[in-house]
Amino acid sequence: MPSLKVIIPAYNEADSIAKVINDIPKSVEEVIVVSNTSTDATEINARNAGATVLSETRKGYGYACLKGMEYIAKQKHQPDIIVFLDGDYSDYPEELTKIVAPIINEDYDFVIGTRTKGLREQGAMTPQQVFGNWLACALMRLMFGAKFSDLGPFRAIKYDMLLALEMKDKTYGWTIEMQLKVLKQKLSYTEIAVKYRNRIGVSKVSGTFKGTVMAGLKILGWIFKYSFK
Repeated sequence: MPSLKVIIPAYNEADSIAKVINDIPKSVEEVIVVSNTSTDATEINARNAGATVLSETRKGYGYACLKGMEYIAKQKHQPDIIVFLDGDYSDYPEELTKIVAPIINEDYDFVIGTRTKGLREQGAMTPQQVFGNWLACALMRLMFGAKFSDLGPFRAIKYDMLLALEMKDKTYGWTIEMQLKVLKQKLSYTEIAVKYRNRIGVSKVSGTFKGTVMAGLKILGWIFKYSFK
């Protein structure tokens, strides 16, 4: 079996982080929780649940993901596959085996878990999230011929392919940057429908007006930036 590591960016997810960690399949070699300026018991609860805990003092989803990658890069043995997963318990961590299966069995480079309507709890995604996902994917389809249907955070990628993407975004644009670079570098990709439930606690992005606006602008910015490259 290929070696798997999971990176979980987390900002004040004390009530959910242990549930996420405990539901991750035991085949995962290491779970890395990156506490992104958390002020609650996120770090303590994650550590007690068996995760490696890192602290990132700069606020931003991308900063947290990059911190996890930096930690892995310094290890003696690098993994074959990296899985990114949120710490709010909206995804079903046990579905990780479905996410990585196309990489293991069919040699895909990148897999994204799509939050399809039929498998999504009512209210799990806000109207602005649904619209933003639709718009971003429609633009990628129009401009790049992409077949993405979601910007879901539950995703898996071969470690060497992840390094080749040279990820840069520090905040809201991390997911769209990854998908755009996958398209630009012509990596093989597919989607797997996953279940999605109402998160524990309030979203720090879609749950606020500022977060929604900033995320939307960042996503559109990345798309139009790459359309002229």
